[in-house]
Amino acid sequence: MRILLLEDEPGLGRSVQEHLTMAGYQVAWARSVADATERLAGGNPDLLLLDLRLPDGSGLDLLRAMRGRGDRRPVIILTARDQITDRIAGLNAGADDYLVKPFDLAELVARTQAVARRSFGEQTLVCDDGAVSLDFPGRLALRDGQPVALTAREWALLELLARRPGSVVPREHIEETVGPTAESGGNALEVYISRIRRKLGHEVIETLRGIGYRLRP
Repeated sequence: MRILLLEDEPGLGRSVQEHLTMAGYQVAWARSVADATERLAGGNPDLLLLDLRLPDGSGLDLLRAMRGRGDRRPVIILTARDQITDRIAGLNAGADDYLVKPFDLAELVARTQAVARRSFGEQTLVCDDGAVSLDFPGRLALRDGQPVALTAREWALLELLARRPGSVVPREHIEETVGPTAESGGNALEVYISRIRRKLGHEVIETLRGIGYRLRP
């Protein structure tokens, strides 16, 4: 799942981005309302984490503008404003949840997962003739009824393929979206594909030589 974080405080923004990335999310970080507006128009985040008080405007105004044009993407407000009237204003503007600073990063991940489940449904994908089940909001993989541990990078790759089950995702798009890896050489993507196959079964991901990969539903 792709997340857009709007936060102008460098330390907090960096911590949130790093923690959510380790949890398997793709996080773009905007530091101003103008930057976030541009990213919303040019990209396709699935969920927003929204600070309210920014140098160039109000995150609440950005939220109202989104809802006003029919944009229903889920939004979690992150703010130091802890008055009940502020929370009510954020929820009335269309926020799906509200987290007051300072907050625990583990709670932020849990709330993000909860909002994703409510907004997108369980999104359980069954693969390999039912042998494998993937619940992406819940970060749960089962093979033959047994849980399988997947790394954040493996989840990100699977989630990208799962958006187009049965369709080919070009290699270049996977590398661009999932991001750089720590593996050396030009076969890093193959390394991750191989690891997923060892855990979930070879038939789950199909290779199309010279084109890309697809998830077999």
